[in-house]
Amino acid sequence: MMKTTFIYRQAMVNDENKSSDVLLVFPRFLDTPGLVEQDFRLLFGETTANKFLERWPTTFKAKVIKESHGLVPTTELLDLMHNAESAAQVENGWDSDMSAILLLLHLLPPSAQGRKSLGKMSASQAIDQLIRFQKVGTSVQQHLDNITQSTQPYLLAQGSTQSSIHSYFVVIDKHALQCKATGSVGAFDELFKAHYVSLVCRTVLP
Repeated sequence: MMKTTFIYRQAMVNDENKSSDVLLVFPRFLDTPGLVEQDFRLLFGETTANKFLERWPTTFKAKVIKESHGLVPTTELLDLMHNAESAAQVENGWDSDMSAILLLLHLLPPSAQGRKSLGKMSASQAIDQLIRFQKVGTSVQQHLDNITQSTQPYLLAQGSTQSSIHSYFVVIDKHALQCKATGSVGAFDELFKAHYVSLVCRTVLP
């Protein structure tokens, strides 16, 4: 059913007057993991859909870590680099893959926060725009209810610690779409694809 309504759904998300109603018309996105992935594959094909997951462990991750060694060291940066390079279970902070992904926010200049007078957000602020941690057992709905302003989609990671995540959600307009992936790389891939599937207005990540 979701495949057969794909063209209609794309017409909705490209219509400014209807794009905000996509999750109301197609509520299965909220309780059926994998639908974002399905729409992305219908949009861009299998090769493009698989590219990041295939190349992250073999190429991208090592390059990100290597480039990070050329940055001005800060405590936060050094902690991320240590965790990213760790082959064992990380004790404090995000796991190896998520730490490497977050290093990208130190390598790439964060975008300006709206008007130029507000300046650019720091890497730490950008990280908070990308992923939030929630202790397992805490209500996801409570997290959604506490959202006071519209933000870009981000990951909500739920687990016992940041390095031991049990489930991920893509938070979009006070809705939580559970990720099909249980690992940090797969969850980040789903977050990225949610932007291109256009369940929200087309804007870039910080």
